Amino acid sequence: MTTPPAFSPHRRPLLFVVRFVVLLVVLYLAVAWNPVNDKVVVPLTAAIARVSGGILNALGERVTVAGTEIHSGAFAVQIENGCNGLEAALLFSAAVLAFPATWWRRLIGLAVGFAAIQVINLVRVVSLFWIGAHRPALFSSSHTVVWQSAVVLASVLMFLAWAAHGERARREAADGADGA
Repeated sequence: MTTPPAFSPHRRPLLFVVRFVVLLVVLYLAVAWNPVNDKVVVPLTAAIARVSGGILNALGERVTVAGTEIHSGAFAVQIENGCNGLEAALLFSAAVLAFPATWWRRLIGLAVGFAAIQVINLVRVVSLFWIGAHRPALFSSSHTVVWQSAVVLASVLMFLAWAAHGERARREAADGADGA
């Protein structure tokens, strides 16, 4: 019985999964570390609250923002870790970094993916605030079932699209090199 070479097609998926899990743990530990949480995560979450508050005010809701809290006369919401899009962004980032691609392609993927996840999360926060203020009976299920799933699913689908595009480009480049 022979063992496949270290970088055979049979080992690539396993290496990806191992790298993905290690990177995911490292990234989660990094953002859970108090100095990173206090200097990066909390300011990011407060920025999300400010932008969401601005959007809500532009849509006619009369809200004020204090730190990571958005409130009006009818409803208030505190944006916590896990509701700031960072977990979905970390999931996406670990997958992109674990995937075999050039560093330039990974950096572009990280930048575009992070921005897209934050835009989706802004839609999430704004819609959840509106639901909480106008349809409070739907808030809990919208928050925990619909939007949490949607943001994570979006990050997974973005990674799959990014990876498929990269593989297609890699194959086309290899085919072009073979034909030259």
